[in-house]
Amino acid sequence: MDDLLAGIAIFLIIEGLAYALAPRFLVRMARLLPEIPEDQLRLLGLTAITTGIAIVWWIRG
Repeated sequence: MDDLLAGIAIFLIIEGLAYALAPRFLVRMARLLPEIPEDQLRLLGLTAITTGIAIVWWIRG
């Protein structure tokens, strides 16, 4: 349970940093997001999941 809470905390820190340090960039990205093909977004999401799992596996391994 501690690991889950630590992961959520790190996620919130990274999200908060993005909004605090580059709000204009995030607004521009939000406008461009609907123009990106769905398949490309799905591939990016699956890549992020795979990378995250690999990092956790490497750290915990």
